[in-house]
Amino acid sequence: MNLIESILARASGRRQVEPGDIVIAEVDRMIMHDLSGYMTSRVYEEKVGKPLKRADRVIMVFDHIFSPPREREAEVLKSNREWAAKYGIRLLDCGSGNIHNAVVRAGLIGPGMVVVGSDSHTPVYGALGAFAAAVGNDCHAGMVFPHSKAWFRVPATIRIELTGELPEGSTPRDVALWLVGKIGEGGAIYKALEFGGSFVEELDLFDRWLLPLITVDVGAKCGYIEPDEKVFEFARALGAMERWQGLDVAPRARRRPEAVWEYDVSAIEPQVACPPTVGNVNAVGAVAGQPIQWAEIGGHGGGRIEDIRLLARVLRGKTVHPDVRLNVVPASRAAFGEALQEGLVQQLHDAGALWFPPSTGSNQSVNMGAMAAGESMISTHSRNFPGRNGSAAASMYLASALTVGASALRGRITDVRDVL
Repeated sequence: MNLIESILARASGRRQVEPGDIVIAEVDRMIMHDLSGYMTSRVYEEKVGKPLKRADRVIMVFDHIFSPPREREAEVLKSNREWAAKYGIRLLDCGSGNIHNAVVRAGLIGPGMVVVGSDSHTPVYGALGAFAAAVGNDCHAGMVFPHSKAWFRVPATIRIELTGELPEGSTPRDVALWLVGKIGEGGAIYKALEFGGSFVEELDLFDRWLLPLITVDVGAKCGYIEPDEKVFEFARALGAMERWQGLDVAPRARRRPEAVWEYDVSAIEPQVACPPTVGNVNAVGAVAGQPIQWAEIGGHGGGRIEDIRLLARVLRGKTVHPDVRLNVVPASRAAFGEALQEGLVQQLHDAGALWFPPSTGSNQSVNMGAMAAGESMISTHSRNFPGRNGSAAASMYLASALTVGASALRGRITDVRDVL
């Protein structure tokens, strides 16, 4: 069995599982944000009527409504707080960061876990060697809350082998965007994507993070990277190694993947995902010159300290274009603290950037980031569907922090190699 099969076998009390098997697995973590948590709590209270079995495994993060702009949103958070207190659910309140970074930084996710979440990017925890999948709000309310279990069909695995070294101006985010374009939206339906190879091995944890993040964009069930000492060191420091103990992960008799897709990253240029979907990926040269009014570092795939450092590298000694509003939204309090210690907050403030609390930023423009018809934003977010950030006639482009920074300087989408 491979890693995902081993995790699901143990969690379902079986010695062995194969792709296609249906398993009922014990869930280690169930994670919701403020919006999904509110909907799930309503379903649970009104339709389920059974005791919550393992409240200690449930986490709610306030990341969309990080500072309620209206009474309606304030009531959602008030209801969530009361509901979490009623059942003893762990709550990471406003300003903790975006949902996935916040729970990882809090030491709540570790290798070998079974994690479910209402957010579609829940598979990102595969970066730590967990089996992580998104499930619907009603599944949370009717199955995970009262039973601490969820059912899955064991996915077949495709290994994505990445080798080579990135050229100047390209980053792991460019590789992730490029892969979405290469595999195609819906190109790996219900597969487990195993990311490996010499390129992946050299990446630190939060750059590896960007690879399983694309799982949902290509239709896969989960994505993962075999944990190594970098991951174990991170997890040990936060006390998140308990589910790794006793897991059968010996390399002997590992099942061969259904397919191996090999890619050399050495020629990948800076990439931009263009409207209207994440899969509409082009090399930056194809869209260079497109005027922008907004730029943002934030979202599930952005706002890491790695992104803030890249942005500072581009803006050092320079000033944001007068026609552009540049938002910087740290992914977690830890990332903001590191930016403070490194002097990046002052540097980016002086360059004209606007700082926001650790959160999910302009994701769905619940608190910020709404655009008017005809406006354009380039960001490190992970969604660009029409209407997601205000008007359906606005445009969202997705790129790396380097490309976002270069574009904020020029007031139009820019190849960072023309700026560095």
